Amino acid sequence: MNTNSEHQCDVLVIGSGAAGLSLALRVAPHGKVIVLSKGPRNEGSTYYAQGGIAAVFDEDDSVESHIEDTLIAGGGICDEDTVGFITQNAKDCVQWLIDGGVPFDLDENDKSDHPRHHLTREGGHSHRRILHAADATGMAMQTSLQDNVNHHPNIHFLERYNALDLITEDRIGGDPKKVVGAYIWNRNKEHVESVRAKFVVLATGGASKVYQYTSNPDVSSGDGIAMAWRAGCRVANLEFNQFHPTCLFHPEARNFLLTEALRGEGAYLKRPDGTRFMSDFDKREELAPRDIVARAIDYEMKRLGADCMYLDISHKPADFIEKHFPTINMRLLDLGIDMTKEPIPIVPAAHYTCGGVMVNQQGLTDLKHLYAVGEVTYTGLHGANRLASNSLLECVVYAWSAAKDIISNIDSAQMPSSLPYWDESQVTNSDEEVILQHNWHELRLFMWDYMGIVRTDKRLERALRRIQLLQQETHEYYSHFRVSNNLLELRNLLQVAELMVRCAMERKESRGLHYTLDYPNQLENSGPTILSPEKFRTSNPLF
Repeated sequence: MNTNSEHQCDVLVIGSGAAGLSLALRVAPHGKVIVLSKGPRNEGSTYYAQGGIAAVFDEDDSVESHIEDTLIAGGGICDEDTVGFITQNAKDCVQWLIDGGVPFDLDENDKSDHPRHHLTREGGHSHRRILHAADATGMAMQTSLQDNVNHHPNIHFLERYNALDLITEDRIGGDPKKVVGAYIWNRNKEHVESVRAKFVVLATGGASKVYQYTSNPDVSSGDGIAMAWRAGCRVANLEFNQFHPTCLFHPEARNFLLTEALRGEGAYLKRPDGTRFMSDFDKREELAPRDIVARAIDYEMKRLGADCMYLDISHKPADFIEKHFPTINMRLLDLGIDMTKEPIPIVPAAHYTCGGVMVNQQGLTDLKHLYAVGEVTYTGLHGANRLASNSLLECVVYAWSAAKDIISNIDSAQMPSSLPYWDESQVTNSDEEVILQHNWHELRLFMWDYMGIVRTDKRLERALRRIQLLQQETHEYYSHFRVSNNLLELRNLLQVAELMVRCAMERKESRGLHYTLDYPNQLENSGPTILSPEKFRTSNPLF
């Protein structure tokens, strides 16, 4: 069966988080925009971000200091031009959010007619420069951006649609290095449709769902990275997977994050016996960068054979805790934990994908008319480890930069001719969905064990062999059965898992988030790990 369902727009934005919605709002006055959302339109990592967004608003702070903190956290391999570009444009882009209605907290001690915003501090930052909305900054940003998008006549939402693959112009007799649209899967009607567009923007987030334990929502399955790779884009630095040090350890809340701001406001990390341990690992103690804190927690858990460590802020006044962390406090009370009186059980969990699709400062990928913004990308900002609250910042700065570039070309760009239909005539409905579930669980478990916080060559080799076996099974499945959400996500996660492992195998040192027992020291000269589809194609053409 061929599908005849085709949509058309000037700009197709795949993803509905901070990056995608910011770009859509900036571009919409100049053309028709379609925003694709895999689940409900607010179900993404932005919505669950607690901490805040980093920018220099304090007169005692400086852009130079923000740059320095970012470079230090990045382990010496950040792209300095990118770091300067983002930090220098941070204030203007955050002000755009404020002007758009994002309710960042104000400083209650400022009694002037125009009070300043309250700024908090997080690990790795030398100053208070984190704007926040209590402990639910992402929710405030997502809600504000979404309200603005919902009221814009030029933006159309396609909700519960998976992006399946990008369409390059050679499919209609043109340039193989130019993107002209995408195949999308309508989850409501369970069939494949297509979108014809002058420009396509990937804003699909990261790939932390590749791990058994993650703070991310279910939609974080690396779709944009996998699609871009299959279409011919380079990727970089996918060995650097950030594990958030403090995810709640509780059977009823496996992905509930405990914000970095808790430690910024004085929370201690403790062993089960109540003793602190961070001073054994870093002079910055609880305010050390995330990679150091996560490894310290992992080390203490393994050394003691403990299921978890503890985060304790109960030494602070109860009203201070309830005011600064109302969302966390209420959630913990629902689970029977009173953070004003007792320590909170925590474990590290996969949290952020520091590498991704390579882009320039305009967000343009290796393919013409294909842009990428947010966690799906490698811009060079994060290096070997992301500085806290630089992620939402990267989203809004690159959304502005990419939008500006798209707007300058939107009138001269040609709308592609009709796209080839998706052919489902040779496939049937599956009666073996259990295979996908088994493969899914196997992948996430061995990635946690072999490609986790601490790695070895042998573990990476084992992971790659298992990935390739699962890819063969999934290829066969994909060839014979109609697509489904689980199949599409597993296909993409397997591709991204392979790229992560191959990046890790190429880095013969320990740096930032990549720590290997076989190469515990840093190389004197190092840089990004870049993989090219032309040089690194696997034997399976689907992957």
